[in-house]
Amino acid sequence: MKINILKNYWELGEVVSDIVEHTLTLPEPKLVLPTGSTPISLYKELVNRDLDWSTTTTFNLDEYVINLNHPHSYNSFMKKQLFDRVNIYPDNYHFPFRPTEAFEDKIKEIDLCILGIGSNGHIAFNEPGSSFESRTRVVDLSEQTIEDNSRFFDSIDEVPKQAITMGLGTIMESKKIVLMANGEHKLNILNVAMNGEVTEDIPASILQNHKNVKIYYCE
Repeated sequence: MKINILKNYWELGEVVSDIVEHTLTLPEPKLVLPTGSTPISLYKELVNRDLDWSTTTTFNLDEYVINLNHPHSYNSFMKKQLFDRVNIYPDNYHFPFRPTEAFEDKIKEIDLCILGIGSNGHIAFNEPGSSFESRTRVVDLSEQTIEDNSRFFDSIDEVPKQAITMGLGTIMESKKIVLMANGEHKLNILNVAMNGEVTEDIPASILQNHKNVKIYYCE
């Protein structure tokens, strides 16, 4: 698969913002959104563009098993980075919840899914070994993911050990998928996932089976 290499982190945000902006022109668009450090440039650019989010519905890929009002919850992250700064209705943004079947029932006809990739090849919190048929569910986080995410917490002991994540099967039902990757440390796993064997050991490799995927990377 082609990996589009961009000049810098801010261009990454601008290019993906162009795709989001086009998607927002659709009637009642539905988006799946990521968290983490990679999409921050995307959210800053989207806020600066002052777009109309009033008819948009969003679903986040995952959420820690944590109080939603915790400052390091993904709910808090998204409010700070995007939702409190645009005109999206609070009833129109959703995070994975239990019962997970009820969350799954809401995820229909997704126009655009934006993903990041973990250093072990995970997308959302679908760790290596996740079934390609998986749906939204509670998962145990790997030691690698806990270590990677500890930079957002005061100590590694504070990182939640479980999360609720959208499944690989759910993600693959999106009409269009964009994967964002930032940093030289992601380049090797990105190449393996996009051009190597399609295997559940590298969850992101399932994207090779999707008909409408764009990959964007910057160092």
